[in-house]
Amino acid sequence: MAIIIEGSGLTIEKIVRIARNNEPVELHPDAIERIKKCRAMLEKKIEAHEIMYGVNTGIGEFSEVVLDDDQVKDFQKYLVYNHSAGIGDPMPIEYVRGAMAGRINVHAHGNSGVRLEITQTLVEMLNKGVTPFACQKGSVGACGDLAPMSQIALLMMGEGEAFYKGEWLEGKEAMDRAGIPIPGLQARDGLAVINGSNVLTAMSAIFLYDANNWFKQAEIAAAMSLEALKANMKPYTAKLHEVRGFKGAVRSAEAIRKLVAGGDLAEDRVKCKVQDAYSMRSTPQVIGAAHDALAYARSQVEIELNGVGDNPIFFPDENLQISGANFQGTPVALPMDMMSAAVTMVSVMSERRMNRLNNPALSVGLPPFLTKGAGMFSGMMLSQYTADTQIVEQRMLSAPASVQSIPAAADQEDFVSMGMNTAIKNFQIMDNAYGVLGIEFMAAAQALDFRDYKFGDGVTKGKEVIRKYVDFLDIDRPLYPDHTRMKELVKSCEILDEVEKVVGSLE
Repeated sequence: MAIIIEGSGLTIEKIVRIARNNEPVELHPDAIERIKKCRAMLEKKIEAHEIMYGVNTGIGEFSEVVLDDDQVKDFQKYLVYNHSAGIGDPMPIEYVRGAMAGRINVHAHGNSGVRLEITQTLVEMLNKGVTPFACQKGSVGACGDLAPMSQIALLMMGEGEAFYKGEWLEGKEAMDRAGIPIPGLQARDGLAVINGSNVLTAMSAIFLYDANNWFKQAEIAAAMSLEALKANMKPYTAKLHEVRGFKGAVRSAEAIRKLVAGGDLAEDRVKCKVQDAYSMRSTPQVIGAAHDALAYARSQVEIELNGVGDNPIFFPDENLQISGANFQGTPVALPMDMMSAAVTMVSVMSERRMNRLNNPALSVGLPPFLTKGAGMFSGMMLSQYTADTQIVEQRMLSAPASVQSIPAAADQEDFVSMGMNTAIKNFQIMDNAYGVLGIEFMAAAQALDFRDYKFGDGVTKGKEVIRKYVDFLDIDRPLYPDHTRMKELVKSCEILDEVEKVVGSLE
């Protein structure tokens, strides 16, 4: 069934379904009427020669230049040409599809003044699998993601390039093969396609979806390590977290209790210390803080997904147009910078637990570096090196981009969000996070094989899935295939899916 786009109700899950899973979309009839109504108002204003930014004026530093009737016809074409100024490799298809879906949802409000043919063309492109080629780099995240969105707009003129059925084609050929008519650009149409932070918002939505799954897997890995380290489970008591009041910590503690339930450690049949190190007993507070950060970031991203990010904005009921700055990406960029730190922070804690599993002074009786032949064999000693180098990269990438504004356009655009930089680096941070967590999973499974007591049902299932892909490290072998398999396993969410079948949702 198609996902109905109507200007509201667009969630990060729906963006993932459209962008990653290629689910079809459909414009709501009410949205169609709103788009038509707004366009009719705009055309009356054009006929009356009312001055409107980006319609019959230049843009940026040239906003005071008024265009004549002949220039208005060609301005949108040259606007799109000039802003198709990105650089480098193609943006992943799911990012572009997500941005197109977000832009359709902006138009659905009926405040953009765009022709219905433009919005319907975007819908057809999504449904028929025509994805414009857009360079990943070039947007500063204010005035919208102008560079990549302009490469999408090139397709409206039968220009640019696109991916279609696995081929990289000239834009017109892709559109022709898919049977999509070229709508052309008339007054306002080009700017109405490009003037919003839709790419960085779509990327952020996809990232948050993945980060939520990764945080849940971080709790599974933590539970496995805690069982292997004979942790004191009293710090996971619900009452302890409820009395402080942070929702994320309450959720995280509950998830870990679910994972260890049914095991000897949870049932107090294993002797443990009175108090464990912070990397063990602080797990709910730390992952919980990441959950809370994600909840805030989600709220901001979903507001943006369902809001009118455009300029100018038209209000047909009041016969009014207002030029402002609703393209500014900062409301999304700032919380997503926080997500950079959140994922890195949880990765650091994961590595600290992995260190305790390896270190015979801290591992409560486990063999040094989790090997039976210490000295002759080095076990998982070098696995920690691999985790550490990924964490250093994460730390470097966690510096906020939202404070890095560089003025442009002769200082007309003198503060920008740099939100695209945030979106790009967040996926780099997450790529490393999959590797770090995969190594903790691998070490925890190795450690559990040295223990002879009963583990929680969730922990047992997690270890069982890992052993489908990585064997017990009996004697030393090259570990890079195991590390890479574990990274891909975490990314696939198979551990999460199988564990939740046993213990229920970890949300």
